[in-house]
Amino acid sequence: MPRPITPDRLAAALAKGVAPSYYVHGSEVILKDEAIATLVATLLDPSLRDFNLDLLSASQLDPDQLAGACATLPMMAERRVVVLRDVEAWKRKSKAKQAAVAYLERPSPDTVLVMVQGDDKDPDGDLAAHATAVDCRAQVGEELDVWLDRRLEEAGVTLDDDARQHLLRATAGDLGLLAAECGKLAGLGGGEAIDRDTMAALVGVRFGETVDDWRDAVLRDDLARATAILPGVLAQSGVSGVRLVFTLGASLLALGWVRSVARTRKLRGGQLINPLMRECLYPNRPLVGDYQSFAQVATQVVADWPLERIRHGVRATLAADVALKSTTISDEEGILTDLVLQLAALKNRKAA
Repeated sequence: MPRPITPDRLAAALAKGVAPSYYVHGSEVILKDEAIATLVATLLDPSLRDFNLDLLSASQLDPDQLAGACATLPMMAERRVVVLRDVEAWKRKSKAKQAAVAYLERPSPDTVLVMVQGDDKDPDGDLAAHATAVDCRAQVGEELDVWLDRRLEEAGVTLDDDARQHLLRATAGDLGLLAAECGKLAGLGGGEAIDRDTMAALVGVRFGETVDDWRDAVLRDDLARATAILPGVLAQSGVSGVRLVFTLGASLLALGWVRSVARTRKLRGGQLINPLMRECLYPNRPLVGDYQSFAQVATQVVADWPLERIRHGVRATLAADVALKSTTISDEEGILTDLVLQLAALKNRKAA
């Protein structure tokens, strides 16, 4: 099975050669749409696109329809493109899927079949084995930076470092939200770099009061700040107590891994940022916000979080998660404030 292509490398791969079929899958809908647009724009002449593009749905396809659509000759063009969505609708041994696999084994030389999986589950092994996969998974780290930089360039705007960081934190790296905010920024026109205060006004989140900022305050044992910004963070659209606990729990687990490996390899300070963060975060992709920012925080606090404290902290976040989902005795702010106090007490217990 060929190695999957990421959306940002799809255009370059098409320039080197066109495969008979592509299988677009992953959790990011916006990346799937971008991948399909890249394929169609690259493979078809815009003036003849309507004559040589078929849009089909696997859920409404008879077994013999796909082969028939792919066997149609292109009109005044080198090739046709057939986009087949909703392939996850096929059951494992359905006749339509079996017919599709049979076609993929002997594809038409004049048609490029683009199969699109609508959900975020693992790709279908039978389909992926016979096609070039385009992996549209969630963007993190450098992938997210590249995607955002391209969007900002298309919008014709420049952000200063604080504004860029705040945009990533306020949107939690959600591509849909980032795309919407880049659309707003495009309306401002060119000129000087946008600063953090302007960015905060645009996204509706005060600078320094994002989910990541709250998590950073907790990890730094800044009890006063963590409790002070908590009401404002919870009041933001799309933010809940469960999300805060999830982010904190994932961060503690990542920090525990970093602490363990750092001790084993006798690494300190800045040595943690690049090698350990890449080794831990990029393959496993935990939801801890911006990776470079989290790496810096982990470097600063790792000495204050021994493994035993992290174990107790993870158990405390799990208990808070259960409480948030089941209790009516206390509100979200109360449960999270109690969690912050518990985590601070763990440090004091160690010091004692």
